[in-house]
Amino acid sequence: MTEHEAFAIELAREAARVTLPFFRSDIGHEDKGGAAGFDPVTEADKQAEAAIRRLIAARYPDHGVIGEEYGEDRPDAEHVWVLDPIDGTRAFISGLPLWTTLIALRTCGKPIVGVIAQPYLDEIFIGGPSGARLLRGDVETPLAVRSCETLTDAVISTTDPDIFNGAELGAWTQVRATARLARLGCDAYAYAMVAAGKMDLVAETSLKPWDWSALVPVIEAAGGKVVNWRGAAPDDRGQVLAVGDARLIDQALVTLKRAAA
Repeated sequence: MTEHEAFAIELAREAARVTLPFFRSDIGHEDKGGAAGFDPVTEADKQAEAAIRRLIAARYPDHGVIGEEYGEDRPDAEHVWVLDPIDGTRAFISGLPLWTTLIALRTCGKPIVGVIAQPYLDEIFIGGPSGARLLRGDVETPLAVRSCETLTDAVISTTDPDIFNGAELGAWTQVRATARLARLGCDAYAYAMVAAGKMDLVAETSLKPWDWSALVPVIEAAGGKVVNWRGAAPDDRGQVLAVGDARLIDQALVTLKRAAA
């Protein structure tokens, strides 16, 4: 395990220390979405990101940070940590254990270490130069995507079809109609299931860098692939396609490219 991988795990465990006492409590939330729609944030989000930032500043004062709650600090640094303390705040405030903490390290703009952590289930999915694995307590299990040659055999996911605009929704609907099974509402946990070989494809839109950066190293270290809806690397346009079996990319992009930003 590399130094940065070990530190990413340390950050995930610190975030868990902060978030777990709030989960399934009487915690309130604010709506930061305004006219754009309901977008909740809780004290757990804020305190967890603050705790992660303190550890980064103490260990790597020259590293940059990009976080959902507190913005950018030296985003052009060689090494930049990208943070989403609670991805799936709607699930969090609903008592559903599908929210995750997302932590990524970008080096020269490329995500090289990623963590998808679900503290309530005691799961840390990590991917990086040392490979991909699931940590539960002191037990480590290698992660590997599964073979899925055709979209008709695929188990797929998106968080909510309401995130798609008209063209995107039409594209998703066609992909869903072709796939064997679709599951909704899993947020970033669906990407962890792709890396674990339990699901085959996730398609989403309007993602921010803190939503997708951690997913790339986890899935790709497990043997999968993450691209945008044009088949290139994910970018600020926020349309993401993650697959366990790379043969699914072209099949999904036949439809998704029509709605690509």
